[in-house]
Amino acid sequence: MRIPTRKKPEVLSPAGNLRGLKTAVDYGADAVYCGGKAFGMRSAPKNLSLEDFEEGSRYAHERGARVYVTCNVLPRNNEIEAMREYIGQLKDTGVDALIVSDIGVMMMARQVAPNLELHVSTQAGVTNYQAANAFYELGARRVVLAREMDLQAVRDIRANIPDDLDIECFVHGAMCMAFSGRCLFSNYLTGRDGNHGECAQPCRWKYSIVEEKRPGQYFPIEQTENGAYLFNSQDMNMLGHLDDLIDSGATSLKIEGRAKSAYYIAAMTNAYKTAVNEYMIQRGFEDADGNILLPFHDRVIRPSDPDYGQGTEDQVMRNADAAFAGVADEGYDRAVATSDAPEPDGMSSHARSTRRKSNTAVEQIETDWKHAAVRPAPHVELSEWLLEETDKVAHRDYSTGFYYPEHKVTQNTDRSAYFRSWLVVGEVLSWSADEGGRVTLMSRNKIEPGQQVEFLLPGERPLAYIVPEDGLRDADGTPVPAINNPAHVFSMPCPHQVPINAAIRSRTKKPTLKAE
Repeated sequence: MRIPTRKKPEVLSPAGNLRGLKTAVDYGADAVYCGGKAFGMRSAPKNLSLEDFEEGSRYAHERGARVYVTCNVLPRNNEIEAMREYIGQLKDTGVDALIVSDIGVMMMARQVAPNLELHVSTQAGVTNYQAANAFYELGARRVVLAREMDLQAVRDIRANIPDDLDIECFVHGAMCMAFSGRCLFSNYLTGRDGNHGECAQPCRWKYSIVEEKRPGQYFPIEQTENGAYLFNSQDMNMLGHLDDLIDSGATSLKIEGRAKSAYYIAAMTNAYKTAVNEYMIQRGFEDADGNILLPFHDRVIRPSDPDYGQGTEDQVMRNADAAFAGVADEGYDRAVATSDAPEPDGMSSHARSTRRKSNTAVEQIETDWKHAAVRPAPHVELSEWLLEETDKVAHRDYSTGFYYPEHKVTQNTDRSAYFRSWLVVGEVLSWSADEGGRVTLMSRNKIEPGQQVEFLLPGERPLAYIVPEDGLRDADGTPVPAINNPAHVFSMPCPHQVPINAAIRSRTKKPTLKAE
């Protein structure tokens, strides 16, 4: 059994192992992407065996979710036949799609596994509708856009491709310093091939200047006396802007992080799924119970629509044009705040959208080009607790990536570590109604009376709870004053029913710079 493509925005979550896959599904993922033991762009996670794919696909399908497998390396000559055999094995596991970047692998997959959907990886660098349409003609049913695309580019691609060609966009997680992840830095410095999932992330390392005639003397680069992290990009966080992205034609919303913990997967999947549900309700597509009121459709105005090109320009369009025309940041609002404001550099809208800073010859500008606009709609308002969820996982400074040119992603040049202000203190093993309610948990960190914790619940706001003064017990039922031993079984009173595997978290007494 395979699950058909969804007719509304898809939350696509990562998984580095079978547990991560099941966690993502439990917390609302519409689809999960994961790698096998070979030919994926992440080797740090344990990844999934063929047997894991079978079990994971069955688990996902029973709950209405789909499974995609990454086969997005650029294979070398001696890997071609092994890739062919591997794809032949995958087609029988029940997975729904293959994520590929190499055109040869794409053609191979069409021959070997014709029933699997083909998704074109971000490593293919799709930045325009011509490339998207070409992949569609070759059999692709989804393109994962280059992360460097802004919202206006997403709109323009959506307006000029078939409606049944999905657009997948990154919405959350780490960003690579190289274009669409295509980087030789790790290979050059360490011999670990990023194209084969072994990136050592030297872009996150700390660097200093050394002068040729002064070996051993390290000179700081602006940020600190100990050096600077020159290429250390911020993390992406589009939770509060999902309406802009969905309105602009994104079909699938991709959370980055196959090497992340099950807690990270659960928390971010739950947050983005809840946000999408709010979008569907506030846009009038569904009611609060999930019943369909109207068929979902993005708000992009296509060339075939009667109102195409009829004065629906908005701030996204104006800021994108200004950025491409090379207008300084402080000039955006002044130059484009009103419809009768002068055009930056005296250029027309279509000229500004095409111009680049370069030393090339005179550019040939297509005079009939029009940006795709979006039908206006009120901003989707999300609850404060939901927006706070992204700060409850380990992360670098957040940005909105490249989606808004007036707010470009930058680097954390003074550090490479993650912020962590919350930590997981336990995981629910079971809940019983006995004694007024009791939860049995596997401990991860200290839990003591009076401590405020939260249970992360799928599909709803986290449950805040104060640990009671009495009633903590170890696995033998012996009363204990506090839960102090990690990886041990304990229980405590809890009148609220909580699901198995729910994470229990607590605010740290002192925020740290450490990964989850």
